[in-house]
Amino acid sequence: MKKLLLLMLVVWGTTWHSKAQNQKEMIDNSNKLAVLWTSSDPEVAEKVCFMYAMNAKKQGWFDEVVLIIWGPSAKLLAENEDLQADIKKMADMGITVEACIACAKMYGVDHDLADLDIDVRPMGVPLTNYLKEGWHTLSF
Repeated sequence: MKKLLLLMLVVWGTTWHSKAQNQKEMIDNSNKLAVLWTSSDPEVAEKVCFMYAMNAKKQGWFDEVVLIIWGPSAKLLAENEDLQADIKKMADMGITVEACIACAKMYGVDHDLADLDIDVRPMGVPLTNYLKEGWHTLSF
């Protein structure tokens, strides 16, 4: 009986500790921002998406900022040198810049984005993880 009780306490303690760790991760991620940039409009990129992402990092509104290039924004970025310069500034500020490889390949710009030192990779799972882990998310 004592062994059974001890076993139950060990299992309960392990489960409680695991749940506590998961809750702590959620709290820690509440100061992280994932910006999903999908628009092909250069004005939305420059005057809304990039402005907010850069200020979120520069002003310390979030500890960690990730910009995800998804869909038509991939093509726009590959063709627009002004936006490319802004992406370089963001990377220099410590903003992580990632791009969806499937989207980039659809537009034939995967190598162009990689040449800009952007992490071009499958993004479905990473975006899902950002959402599930409690990151704040914005879409433009």
